[in-house]
Amino acid sequence: MSCTTDKALTDADALAERLRDHDDAAESPTEHTTALNKRHLEANQKFQLHVDQITEMTAVMRKAIETDRQQGCKVLEQIFQLEQENKGLREVLHRSRESYVGSILSVEPNAQSYDPGVTT
Repeated sequence: MSCTTDKALTDADALAERLRDHDDAAESPTEHTTALNKRHLEANQKFQLHVDQITEMTAVMRKAIETDRQQGCKVLEQIFQLEQENKGLREVLHRSRESYVGSILSVEPNAQSYDPGVTT
């Protein structure tokens, strides 16, 4: 019977050794998977950070575009107002010249015509 007990103890030791080997073999893929998972999470965090930065930059650019459009409209309005003012001033200047020429002609009956480009 002692032979059977010794054999059972030897078999138990062999099985325990095999179990440790299998446990060690299973540990390696688990550690590898854990490391890969950690790298994947870090990459996702970096990616999300970049997405957030791009989203923020997009919002800033959209605001800048809207501001530029509003400024462009204001500039166009100012140009239109200046053109209208210029047109009105030219009309006033033209009437003033006509009035001035009319007053010269009525004061000097011998004056033929007034040419502002000719100096005497």
